[in-house]
Amino acid sequence: MFEPIPPLTLPPAQNAQQEGEWLREALAHWLDQEFIPEPVNQTIAKRAAQIFVRQRMEGENDLGSLVVAILTEMQAFDFRESFYSEFAIANAVSDILLQSLGIDRCCGN
Repeated sequence: MFEPIPPLTLPPAQNAQQEGEWLREALAHWLDQEFIPEPVNQTIAKRAAQIFVRQRMEGENDLGSLVVAILTEMQAFDFRESFYSEFAIANAVSDILLQSLGIDRCCGN
């Protein structure tokens, strides 16, 4: 029988604004590298980082909950000028955070 994957918990936020700025930069870079650089990528990264910062300031440390919050709130974003969707953004944030923790995002190692 398979064992459930244990939740991943980020360390408590020491400076949520600084974390958000780092995430905004990392996500904008990822968006620009994945397809083509376009101005809307900066807007998407800024919005996702704002959601992340707010969640962290409210004490959220669970990676799964952070990703669901980004997914849910990004549904209100107008992606018509982008190649991306709220799912791609939430997954990218998850990958970026996992990578920052030294966790292989492919296989969970």
